[in-house]
Amino acid sequence: MESFRPCTQTEVRRIIMQSPVKSCTLDPVPTFLVREFVDLLLPFLTTLVNTSLMQGRLPASQKHAIVTPRLKRPGLDPSDIANFRPVSNLTFMSKVVERAAASQLNMYLSANGLLPRHQSAYRQKHSTETAMLASGLTY
Repeated sequence: MESFRPCTQTEVRRIIMQSPVKSCTLDPVPTFLVREFVDLLLPFLTTLVNTSLMQGRLPASQKHAIVTPRLKRPGLDPSDIANFRPVSNLTFMSKVVERAAASQLNMYLSANGLLPRHQSAYRQKHSTETAMLASGLTY
């Protein structure tokens, strides 16, 4: 795979409509409004996605995140900083670009037999159950 191919408006629309309706405080427009007016915004959003894929980078406005410390497990001592992990809340459009890139990469790897035979993670119609069946384990 030498480069990403441009996404169609149909692909971008599908990614947007299948994404969770979560917003980040960095989003200029709430996600529910993007979804409500998706057909009006689609030419602009498709251009943003395709420009990001062709340039291999996000626009500066999409390179920010809200990072929140979260306890690794309930019951850990909150006064010990080692018990926290960072959770990044990204902008909605950065997630759309990420999903477009991941989709194309996954299709390329699958079509060219480059995924390990027994890998179940990040593959459609594969789960922990299919991994266990393939390895001969039972539960």
